[in-house]
Amino acid sequence: MDRLKAMQTFVQIAEQGSLTKAADVQGSSLPAVVRSLAALEAHLGVRLFHRTTRRISLTSEGRSYLQSAREVLAAADAADRALSLDAAEPTGQLTVTAPVLFGHMYVSPAIVRFLQRYDKMRCTVLLHDRSVNLLEEGIDVGIRISALDDSSLVAQQLGSVRRVVVASPDYLRRHGRPRHPRELLAANCVRIYPTTIGPWRFRDEGRAIAVPTQGNLEFNHIAPAVEACAAGLGFGNFFSYQVLPMVAQQRLEIVLEDFEPPPRPVSVIYPHARLLPARTRAFIDWMKQEFSGLRL
Repeated sequence: MDRLKAMQTFVQIAEQGSLTKAADVQGSSLPAVVRSLAALEAHLGVRLFHRTTRRISLTSEGRSYLQSAREVLAAADAADRALSLDAAEPTGQLTVTAPVLFGHMYVSPAIVRFLQRYDKMRCTVLLHDRSVNLLEEGIDVGIRISALDDSSLVAQQLGSVRRVVVASPDYLRRHGRPRHPRELLAANCVRIYPTTIGPWRFRDEGRAIAVPTQGNLEFNHIAPAVEACAAGLGFGNFFSYQVLPMVAQQRLEIVLEDFEPPPRPVSVIYPHARLLPARTRAFIDWMKQEFSGLRL
């Protein structure tokens, strides 16, 4: 039995949730995948999956072994990569996803510089303000502004962004500068569907608080909501990078800074312990360098 190959097959089954899908991903046959799994289970002396005619799921032993297998495969890949000439000059196609505005302002310029450095690379950039499933949609790398809740992915933090409340100087002159988040209860708030339709989150002396908001204008995109706030319509709740240009132009002012929730991580994410090509590793390293210490 080729133990590394068997581990690869096991990890693919766990990530795909199906013997058939694992066979498709590996370009192998279903019987070969079944034999590989059976041989690995016989070698280990435990069952790694619960199997029925309809579904397959990890046993407790399988969940424990999955992390170890991923670490072994990653170490083997690193050893191979250290001797690979391809690592010095990555080539091929890479698909990257990022949030729309952050991608436009920060990720896309970084990718342009990456391609200027590695001119044999090709990149497809997909900008979405939704949670993208990398494995299902065939995406190599993502940039995400949130904590990672998918165990099939790895996240390496690049920096962080704040969640801020802003209003125009004119609105603040007319209605006053709030001293506590609860003063937003009586204010007009420009809201974004679905991100800030519900209560706005703050911290008051270390305690998380939620303040319900109301307003006469809602959007499903960030840019017009920022413009509406700059025009003096009311308060808005945005990620810091989304309003920094307006703040610099003095069209918006940040308020309630002492009550901001903890910063959100900005991370580069990619499939867990997959044998990553040199081009993917090079891109991850590039983004870590580009965004090192990012605090917005």
